[in-house]
Amino acid sequence: MSSGSAEHCLESIDVLVLAGGLGTRVRAVLGDTPKLLAPVAGKPYLAHLLGWLRRFGARRVVFALGFGARAVVDYLGGHRVDGLAVETVIEPGPLGTGGALRFARHALRTDPVMVMNGDSFVDADLCGFLAHHLQAGASASLLCTEVEDTGRYGRVVIDEGGRIQAFLEKNPAHRGTGAVSAGVYLLSARLLDEIAVGAAASLEKDVFERLPPGTLAAHVGRYRFIDIGTPDSLANAAQVLAHPAGHR
Repeated sequence: MSSGSAEHCLESIDVLVLAGGLGTRVRAVLGDTPKLLAPVAGKPYLAHLLGWLRRFGARRVVFALGFGARAVVDYLGGHRVDGLAVETVIEPGPLGTGGALRFARHALRTDPVMVMNGDSFVDADLCGFLAHHLQAGASASLLCTEVEDTGRYGRVVIDEGGRIQAFLEKNPAHRGTGAVSAGVYLLSARLLDEIAVGAAASLEKDVFERLPPGTLAAHVGRYRFIDIGTPDSLANAAQVLAHPAGHR
């Protein structure tokens, strides 16, 4: 654990969790249970996520919900976390990550805002990520993790100055270590406003990949990363969530 993990860096940063997906890849295991409520080590994944964010000082988390929204709202209503304000926005239908962010823009108050996918977890120091973003002065930063085999993921090409030059599609034929997006972002209010008046469906494809090379900053480390949206990854989630960064 780095020294930054003991700080309360997210006290003045809104966190938006994108959790409106249908969960089709893991439906055979979860049935009608939304991914946020997937059982991991004896409690819903959502409980792990909120506890982890609170240890970095988070005070306000907004959930962009879709499939299974009522079950998530009911859970949040009965499981408060001290010092943490939790709000929800419920999409009228599947909007994609870009559409979900546009739909939730009215609920976001800070500059920047931390945005994260609700079906993945990266064991990183969020305080270090925020410090790097502020130092970079970029309109947005992506938290990236190095993996041994990038064939399972889309790769991120990063220059020596820590700026993203390109996004490469997933290619099972590619082998070797590389950086991949971990699904956690810091977005400036200006970029959020641009997304809000646009028509992007995918935050990744329609926003990030269309920005000029060098616009986005990358914070890279070798972090444990897991996508709970597949049965195999969900089965292994307890190992990653046992002692995440920020744990004291």
